[in-house]
Amino acid sequence: MRIGEFSNINNVSIDAVRHYMDLGLVIPEKVGGHYFFDEKCTDNLNSILDLKNMGFTLTEIKTIFMFKSLGKLTNYEEDLYYKNLFLNKHKSIEIQIDELLNIKDRLTKKIDLLNNKNEESEALLGVNLNFLSILRCSKCQNQLTITEANIRDNHIIDGKLHCSCKKEYLIESGILKVSELKKEYENNFNMNYISNYITLTDISYLDTMKKNLELSSRKISSFNLNNKVLLELGSGVGFFLRNIYEDLPDDCLYIAVDHDIDRHKFLKSVLERGNQKKNILFICCDFLDIPIKNNSIDMLLDISGTSNYSFDHEDFLLSRIDNYLKEDSTLLGSYIVFKNFKNESLIEKKYRNNFLLDNIKNELNECKYNMIEDITSGYIDKGGKYENFFVHGEKIYNYVFYGKR
Repeated sequence: MRIGEFSNINNVSIDAVRHYMDLGLVIPEKVGGHYFFDEKCTDNLNSILDLKNMGFTLTEIKTIFMFKSLGKLTNYEEDLYYKNLFLNKHKSIEIQIDELLNIKDRLTKKIDLLNNKNEESEALLGVNLNFLSILRCSKCQNQLTITEANIRDNHIIDGKLHCSCKKEYLIESGILKVSELKKEYENNFNMNYISNYITLTDISYLDTMKKNLELSSRKISSFNLNNKVLLELGSGVGFFLRNIYEDLPDDCLYIAVDHDIDRHKFLKSVLERGNQKKNILFICCDFLDIPIKNNSIDMLLDISGTSNYSFDHEDFLLSRIDNYLKEDSTLLGSYIVFKNFKNESLIEKKYRNNFLLDNIKNELNECKYNMIEDITSGYIDKGGKYENFFVHGEKIYNYVFYGKR
């Protein structure tokens, strides 16, 4: 019979039959360009399936077939061989069962521990009343006053801030909103998003991202952050903030800026469940419309802000938000750099300068940052569903910069 009929009669896929053929476990006769399967092939297939059902791997089965074929066993020898074979496998399975039961017990204890955690002890993050001293109208730099507020534990959860120039700012779920921003797409930001991001992103891209996060986290820990104000441009779902959150001093203020309030809500809920309260101010706005006082930022965290901004703008973001920074501020930045652009590149020609290493270095120099250290990653040529800003044939890498002025 031909392979299709053989697979149907024996209820196995054609791919499985071909795999057994490749391993030399099923050896049909080849006539012309076709394989024909006889009763011997059926017997071998039944033996394979029977041994698999007893826990033998295909490698072990191949060894058994080899011994049976080359050993020329008598009936007595064959019975003795199989008896020892099955006894050894039985002992191996018993050991595996004991190991699995121990693993199951440890998993049960971990699950019980997580289930018994006190969900009511979550930390509450909102707009701390003490943050009002650093907030200013993004239009005129005047101070803001509270006109409406739902206040819990010294934090504004919902309310309104007002400026004398008539501009008004909303606080929603503990997040300061400058304006309603139009979304290009909808995303359900939850732990499934993180899992999907990891699953649907190329492993080389993830490796580079992980290394940059670890290096940046170590670097920031070397700075004295006591009583300092930090500003992150484009905090997203908090890949960076969550890596350094526990190490932030209690008197440090971390301002997280992003244009998507859903990202903020997700990140805020994750941090609140951690039950470790830090001074985090979530602001939902465009980067050029941040309602904070001029010359107030000690450290700028430009982890993804400038690169994301550069997808749609010709100007270099840091030059536009320089007014927020102190004269002696520190910069920790990570920038996407293109080694080459294809004709079909997704980056328009007028925006490409800010993805070129020489231009990035020149712009950082123009912003008067003196380099303390910089790191260049290896090339990446694949992204994924969420990192789909470059096309086949283009190579990108990351440039990490630590500097002070």
